[in-house]
Amino acid sequence: QVQLVESGGGLVQAGGSLRLSCAASGGTFRNYVMGWFRQAPGKEREFVAGVPSGGGIYYADSVKGRFTISRDNAKSTGYLQMNSLKPEDTAVYYCAARPFKGSSDPKEYDYWGHGTQVTVSS
Repeated sequence: QVQLVESGGGLVQAGGSLRLSCAASGGTFRNYVMGWFRQAPGKEREFVAGVPSGGGIYYADSVKGRFTISRDNAKSTGYLQMNSLKPEDTAVYYCAARPFKGSSDPKEYDYWGHGTQVTVSS
């Protein structure tokens, strides 16, 4: 059983930056794909970025060039660096994990954190 805990959310002005962290425990972190998702009020949860342990990073088109996903297997921690934030990035951000194979479908992820709020003011 993998436990995930996000941190780093907050309130930022448009154009600003935030760095989210996702600390994992209870499993062999390097065996899992780590993904970031977000959910805005009244909207479905959507994929943001994913990073398998062996590489092959992928992003949603809406965040390409602005967000960077990374992971540190030695620390069992994943990161999402968010730059040039826009008001439409406002959402609860979740990290998630699934074994081995990457996916942008939230239904294919087995483990989820509780989320961290990101609010971008205009």
